[in-house]
Amino acid sequence: MISVAATALAAPATLYYNGDILTMEGDSPKYVEAVLVKDDKIAFVGDMKGALVEAGTNATMYDLKGHTLLPGFIDTWGHFALIAQDTFGVNVAYFSKNSPKTKQQLIDKLRKESIVFNGWIVGTGYSDAQLSDGAITLAELDNAFPKTPVLIENISTLTGMVNSAGLKKLGITTKTKAVNGFIPVDLSTGKLTGDLIGMPYLNAVAKAVGKYSQDLTFESYRKAEKLYVSNGFTTAQSYEATLGDIRNMRLAIDRGIVSVDLIALPTFDIVDELLKTNPNYQFGVYSKGDRGFKVAGIQVPTDGAPQLRLAYFTKPYLDTTGFAKDWRGFAYYPQSLINKYVKLAYEKNIQYFGYSNGDAGIDMTLAAIDKVVKETGISDDRRTVIAHSFFARDDQLESYKKNNIMAVMMPNGTWLYGDIYPKALGVERANNLSPLKSAQTKGVVTALHNDTPSSGPNVLFSIWSAVNRQTASGNTLGPEQRIDPYLAMKGFTSNAAYQYKEEGKKGTITAGKVADLVEIDQNPLKVDPMNIKDIGVVQTIKAGVPLYTK
Repeated sequence: MISVAATALAAPATLYYNGDILTMEGDSPKYVEAVLVKDDKIAFVGDMKGALVEAGTNATMYDLKGHTLLPGFIDTWGHFALIAQDTFGVNVAYFSKNSPKTKQQLIDKLRKESIVFNGWIVGTGYSDAQLSDGAITLAELDNAFPKTPVLIENISTLTGMVNSAGLKKLGITTKTKAVNGFIPVDLSTGKLTGDLIGMPYLNAVAKAVGKYSQDLTFESYRKAEKLYVSNGFTTAQSYEATLGDIRNMRLAIDRGIVSVDLIALPTFDIVDELLKTNPNYQFGVYSKGDRGFKVAGIQVPTDGAPQLRLAYFTKPYLDTTGFAKDWRGFAYYPQSLINKYVKLAYEKNIQYFGYSNGDAGIDMTLAAIDKVVKETGISDDRRTVIAHSFFARDDQLESYKKNNIMAVMMPNGTWLYGDIYPKALGVERANNLSPLKSAQTKGVVTALHNDTPSSGPNVLFSIWSAVNRQTASGNTLGPEQRIDPYLAMKGFTSNAAYQYKEEGKKGTITAGKVADLVEIDQNPLKVDPMNIKDIGVVQTIKAGVPLYTK
């Protein structure tokens, strides 16, 4: 049963005991016998005798029954608003209920579960690799849906497919010029394939979904929150947040519609608008003291997804089929723009979140940071982040360390696309995907993310991926970059809190911190590493209030 609290009232004092209570304090595992929660805070952490004395006579005794208690999981890079929007469509992703394994199952799921929204049927989380009989074609989609516009959103969130009825409704023809993306044409027939990549796809999503009421927005937020809390999250993030997202997320918190903490991360153009309205706009400050809603900082992307060969590399892709000879991907923006916004962030003390995938994209972010540090002399720890950091080289990781830059990586990418990268990039570069071990060795602080809905929301699956580095086919990609389960768990707890400058408020089970907790049915440090992905969330507690109980 899921129950999302819409009240600020905390539960009575509760004493948790008889389980593996893992505080996540420090660089090695630390266990305690008991944790006492009073009102919305952690009141005591330690031995059972001391907890009973502190609890008094009225506390609720919660027997963990051998389960493991951890700090609530923190989303370091995700799409809360997009997950909410996706609830208007049909989830066909690998993490959906009864996920399709064939093209016919995909079509049947779209027919059975779809509700025509704004004149469209929308499927979300699609992946070719998920289907045993290959990618669905435009002809097959047209045959199944000859009249109703259909949009199938790829799990990458950067590409998708529409049927012919959809192409007609969008006004896309073979003569339509693609801006910042591609509208592929079948070279053998001269006809559209139905695929849309980059901005043409994003524009199609915007037109298909359209505008909807605030009440409907809030209802979608409630559904998104259920997904988060059922996976142990007590803090959610929405990057690429628009002005509308910022307004609606703040209202959702103020009105008690959403109970988890919500963090917005707008791109540089939205930050310009915020500063134009209020030059002293408060970044990184929660609306309710130590919780609620906040705008974390400024997000500046350099390049796109490597599995789509849009990431920007210093050396060409090994497989350039469909692209120009010596294709290296491309940069979204010129170096001057990256420089401009790094300087703005450092001068105004706004936390900077770079978003870089290929090593040339990472070079752009690092060059801008190094330039501003040298020019301004600002060298203190700003919790600067480079999200994804998919193919960071060793010399780049040394720059991360030198300039206090966090690497926030997506281990699920190994499982999702690990079978693609050796062919696309060559074995050596592919093995260096998400180089968490190298980052740890060089002293770079790391955190982990799912980038949901670009991968599943299951934290334990991501931890499993970081520990095992297994691909979907069962191969192991770059075993030298495996990390131990404890460091992986820090990526969603203590290090994740550190990313947001919240290490004094959450991220560990420590007296005085907000009582954000998650109970899971096994200890990731004590099971076979290959079984970590099978661990389930039993209960999620936000500020002392259970939001989810299995």
